[in-house]
Amino acid sequence: MEDFLTFRKMITPVIIRILFWIGVAAMIIGGFASLVAGHYLLGIMLMLLGPICVRIYCEILILFFIINDTLTDIRNLVRDATHGRPGSQV
Repeated sequence: MEDFLTFRKMITPVIIRILFWIGVAAMIIGGFASLVAGHYLLGIMLMLLGPICVRIYCEILILFFIINDTLTDIRNLVRDATHGRPGSQV
């Protein structure tokens, strides 16, 4: 709970994953709606390419959080190495 309150634990990646599934569902529903409306090519494109585009967009957003985690790990390793803690490596 402390990590959550001090913003050390990010909740946004979880929210992005939820929004991904909502986006995929919206693309599938939109594709079916386009098929029913007679826009066959648009409907097929939405159902096939829509989820892929949503996935790429969400991956780009999550990439920022992965970069942050990696940089935090590097910072901690450097800090441990400069303070001479036993068992630390650079």
